[in-house]
Amino acid sequence: MTHELKQPWWQHAVGYQLYPRSFRDADGDGIGDIAGIMEKLPYLKALGVDFIWLNPIYLSPNVDNGYDISDFQKIQPEYGTMAEFKALLDKCHELGLKLILDLVINHTSDQHPWFLEAKKGKDNPYRDYYHWQPATSEKQPPNDWQSFFGGSTWTYDENSGESYFHVFAPQQPDLNWRNGQLRQAIYQMIEWWLALGIDGFRLDAISHLQKEPWDFKITDNPWAPFMNVSGIEAYMTDLQGLFRKYHVMTVGEASGVSSRQAVSWTDDDGYLDMIFELEHNVREGEPGSERINVLGFKKVLARWQKHLENAGWNALYVENHDNPRINSVLGNETVKSAQAIAVAYMLLKGTPFIYQGQELGMTNYPFATIAEVDAKDSHNHYRLLLESGVSPEEALRLTTHWTRDHARTPMQWNDSPNSGFTSGTPWLAVNPNYPQLNVEAEMADEGSVLRFYQKLIGFRKAEGTFVTGGFDLVAAGDPDIFAYLRQGQEKAFLVVANLSAKKRILTIPKRYLAQETAATYVFGNLASDATAGLLTKKLTLAPYDAAVYELAMN
Repeated sequence: MTHELKQPWWQHAVGYQLYPRSFRDADGDGIGDIAGIMEKLPYLKALGVDFIWLNPIYLSPNVDNGYDISDFQKIQPEYGTMAEFKALLDKCHELGLKLILDLVINHTSDQHPWFLEAKKGKDNPYRDYYHWQPATSEKQPPNDWQSFFGGSTWTYDENSGESYFHVFAPQQPDLNWRNGQLRQAIYQMIEWWLALGIDGFRLDAISHLQKEPWDFKITDNPWAPFMNVSGIEAYMTDLQGLFRKYHVMTVGEASGVSSRQAVSWTDDDGYLDMIFELEHNVREGEPGSERINVLGFKKVLARWQKHLENAGWNALYVENHDNPRINSVLGNETVKSAQAIAVAYMLLKGTPFIYQGQELGMTNYPFATIAEVDAKDSHNHYRLLLESGVSPEEALRLTTHWTRDHARTPMQWNDSPNSGFTSGTPWLAVNPNYPQLNVEAEMADEGSVLRFYQKLIGFRKAEGTFVTGGFDLVAAGDPDIFAYLRQGQEKAFLVVANLSAKKRILTIPKRYLAQETAATYVFGNLASDATAGLLTKKLTLAPYDAAVYELAMN
């Protein structure tokens, strides 16, 4: 049975990624919370989304903003209580919204009771819940593997003379999935949340569960020893069984899973419903001034579209909590560029995700000092640059241009102090453009990015072709224009987006111009819908023009 025939709910849905720390602070402590999310649910419902993905809200020392979990079944007090979470879940369901949580099971915090026990000694029953190896007499690590956050994947433990393994920060020790007791403990925790009634999970760093033998030699890919390593299939099959038991939606952060492998990961017999690919943010330019390369961006997305066209499923996104604002690194920070980017990715085949503030066209923050930055990996990068002799000014530019903190500045609600995010001092500064760029102002402006997103979501949902139709890239070699055909049994649409600040002319293939009424403009951000007219052989596109044409079916 194909996806087209059974069409589960999430294939018709649009998701919204919500970063709780920065969404809305109801109690004035400067940190977003569950009560703040509850307050803004009507806004999300009005936007038109169908489900919300919450970044971690579990108990955590916050070394990595909640991705270092010290108790999987408790809520971080700064966010609220378990009773408040249950009320939020009930309210979401009452409004017809579904709620999915982050599932972080590659690692724990070093403050998790399991790791505190494991550190007590080599004979402790929890020791094997993590990866430990003897260190040399010189305290050298067991191998030269490097972590995602920089430095060795090993941290030495003076007490035992051994080192423990971590692909992220030293405060995030990796779990040993080869240990059967550990797996059962994880599965019980997952089932506890599913029984609570949540609607699914986004699986963090899921492709790192399996590690190569410690003597594995790295050739070209520094992450190869712990990225989609053979043997992970057994763990994913176990997880698949749990998820299917509760009929929930799952999306995996699965770096290292290729577009061809993604078919078997996400088809009807796959482990997950969809995965986030990490390839399409193709950068160009010198460090400190990099941008997204349009040609690379669209070619990667097109490859994933074709490979998963008939089996498997895509998760579509252009922003998340780990990347800069797309309107700054692909657009030119205007209303039009935000709109064009939205059209380009949201009408592809897959489930679109909107990251909070993306629907406003939010932009990167103008960091003036390193003290304004929170992200630990950015501080580490800055320190290493200074140690290498780079000036503080240049180190700041190189560090902050692509820092994840651009996406983590508080949501911009109105033009009151701190943009209505908090009555206190925000944990991260609010972008100074908030007096003009905020929900209240954009809701009142029919030409705003927010209003455009509302209309785009409605347009997508009204046309089943965008769910089940095929995909074909048009003008594949064009360096600025992302154009493609979405064709179903009853309708066909040509989607065209000029993702550049240049005026461009696109030659339309003859097959789309077979007759006088071959194509009609039905959606976009062109200067005037009334004068947009029919599709012509030479289509002139102003900077960041986006247009959708309905083609006559022969």
